[in-house]
Amino acid sequence: MHSDRGSQYCSHEYRNILEQYGFQGSMSKRGDCYDNAPIESFWGILKNELVHHYNYQTREEAKA
Repeated sequence: MHSDRGSQYCSHEYRNILEQYGFQGSMSKRGDCYDNAPIESFWGILKNELVHHYNYQTREEAKA
């Protein structure tokens, strides 16, 4: 799973979840906004369709 260098993508919890489901993590180069443009677009669409249109009651529900 390719991502930018955001702290949430560097966290041990996120990396462990990727590993648990058989994904390998990678990150874009520092200071190169074009390196990560396709994945930024993907995450923007995903967040818009799955996150912003749903009211989660608890943090645990959002994580599920």
